[in-house]
This record gives sequence, structure tokens and C-alpha cells, in this order.
Amino acid sequence: MALTIHSFQFNAFQENSYLVWDEDKNCLIIDPGCYTSDEKKEFAEFIEANDLKPIALLSTHAHIDHVLGNAFVIEKYKIDFYMHPGDLTTLNAVASYAHLYGFDGYVPSPQPTHLLENEKELTFGKIKLKVYHTPGHSPGHVVFHFEEDKVLINGDVLFQGSFGRVDLPGGDIETLKKSIFSILFQLPNETKVFCGHGPETSIGREKKFNYILQF
Repeated sequence: MALTIHSFQFNAFQENSYLVWDEDKNCLIIDPGCYTSDEKKEFAEFIEANDLKPIALLSTHAHIDHVLGNAFVIEKYKIDFYMHPGDLTTLNAVASYAHLYGFDGYVPSPQPTHLLENEKELTFGKIKLKVYHTPGHSPGHVVFHFEEDKVLINGDVLFQGSFGRVDLPGGDIETLKKSIFSILFQLPNETKVFCGHGPETSIGREKKFNYILQF
């Protein structure tokens, strides 16, 4: 069953926010980074124009650029919020430093209503995905694998030719390498990878060319 995926680039960090929906218009919101009123308007108008039915918010991780829109989408669409418990501290810390990055109007994210587990399989409408815990960029980072569609939404673990930074609290290069080599690089080469920043790529491409191979 083919899924449709649409991305938005939001906030000063140029973060990629995603909508994933099935043929019945059941829609997942993943990492909403919409902050300004214009960004929120663009996001909501796209959902309305395409008759999408948001049914859940999923977070790959809880750094500020990936959760700026959490409160907005949860309030607007009355949906459940899924996140790994390893990033609860990361999520709750955002309010203490948002102003340092110019986000003085940040509305703190609600707490997750569902805690994700490694290798947990989830179904939303006709959308099926598997969760993999992939720490290294943040302690509770996860990726979402849509096996039937050969798609991975991977947040800030892997980028085209690069990888997530490890100099933030809870980051660790050896842990990130383990996540990449033992989990992501075990997926089929044709798996399309949607990243938290920058363009999409594939597992096969990154196994050949990614900078992480030089470490």
C-alpha cells in the first residue's frame, strides 16, 4: 500500500517536518517544527486542502527544532503524542533555553501520551511502521521504518553524506555509529531515507559515500 509523504522546512534551523498519509487520508505528523504564525498557517492549510485526517504525532527526538510545533498540533487536532522515554529530559529542557535561540514565544510541548519501545510495530489506519531506538544524537532518538514502502524517516541520525551532531547533551559518537551500522545499515539498500535536515537519500548511497565511514 503506497503511502504519500510531504515535507515542510520550518524554523531557523531549517528542520524538515513530515506528513505521512494512507489512501484513506489517515495522517501522521512527524517532528512538527512550525513556530511562526505563517508556518503554522502553511501547515494547517495544507492538511485542510488535502482533506487529511491527523491521527497521531510522532517524534524522532525532542531537540528544540523538532518540537516547536508540538503544542500547536496537539491542541489543534486533539491527537496522541508518541515519543521514546529516553528523550523526556530533552523534551522538558526546551523551555529553559528556547529564548536563547530567539524562540521567546515557545509554548512547551505536552508530555507524550504513548512511550515508544525499540522494535515496536505500530499501525495507524493502513499505515504500518516499526520503531527502532537509535541513540547517539540524543538518548531517546528513534527512527520510523515503513517496510512495505521501503521508507525510513530517520530524524537526525543520518544525513546525505553526513550524520547528526553529537556535541549536545546525551550525544555520543560511538553510540551514534553503533545505531548507524547495526540498525540503519542493516536495512535494504533501496530504502529511501527522509532526514531531519537537508535532502533525502538512500541506505545504499550512504553505505558507499557517508562521512561516518571514515571514522
